[in-house]
Amino acid sequence: MGRSPVMRISQGQLNLLDWCPRQFQHVYLDQLAAPLNPDQQESLDWGSQFHLLMQQRELGLPIAALAPADPALQQCVWEFVESAPEVFAALPQQQRQSEHRRSLAFQDYLLTVVYDLLVLKPERAEILDWKTYGKPQPPQWLAQNWQTRLYRFVLAETSGYAPEQITMTYWFVRTVPPGATKPQPQRVAFPYSRQEHEQTRQDLIQRLAQLTHWLERYDQGEAFPRQQELRGDCTLCGPGVRCGGDVQPVISSSLRLPDLSAIAEVPLES
Repeated sequence: MGRSPVMRISQGQLNLLDWCPRQFQHVYLDQLAAPLNPDQQESLDWGSQFHLLMQQRELGLPIAALAPADPALQQCVWEFVESAPEVFAALPQQQRQSEHRRSLAFQDYLLTVVYDLLVLKPERAEILDWKTYGKPQPPQWLAQNWQTRLYRFVLAETSGYAPEQITMTYWFVRTVPPGATKPQPQRVAFPYSRQEHEQTRQDLIQRLAQLTHWLERYDQGEAFPRQQELRGDCTLCGPGVRCGGDVQPVISSSLRLPDLSAIAEVPLES
């Protein structure tokens, strides 16, 4: 099977590749992933609407006119705006770019990121990302997630900002603390450093070289390795999902991917 010399790779694809290469094959090459269940789809739709409202608000459009049929969604946006006014303050000598897409050619791949909001100041750059599920992940998990790593890496490589001038901040906008009756947005910020930047570069080189090898073997009829073959266990999909031997893969609708919304953000081109 022939392939173009350049493939787009997103943070969601890197996360899935780390999580289980065989599932990366099923989702992106074989296109075998099952539809989301109703709860997952509802959550994904709500998150998409929130992102759209945030983008349109950044353009100066009124929230009430944009989502008249969903007062709860409007209220969540207003609560966020009220609790974090510094996020929405347009200051002099500041550039603000909503849903900003950037790409970086790297080892015969095109690393692609989409920033929910990119704020560029003379001496600093901040990447902001809206998370619309209720429970924030632990900071240690977020620090190792490819979204945190790739988003900062690409900005440092495609701008005049040094790694030490870049910060990425996640805003969890639907978090309801114990005893509270309404969402109280929480944030987790990750500054950057030259050491982290070079470590990310080396990890990307290694992972993309491995991906190239697996793609070459896939073109010759060999499947990507399973999680079990790499780490001695196979806990991703749960009971009843069989992807070994000659058995036709069955992708569970409850597949526990690192971030379902992020996984689908950029298609793999072949």
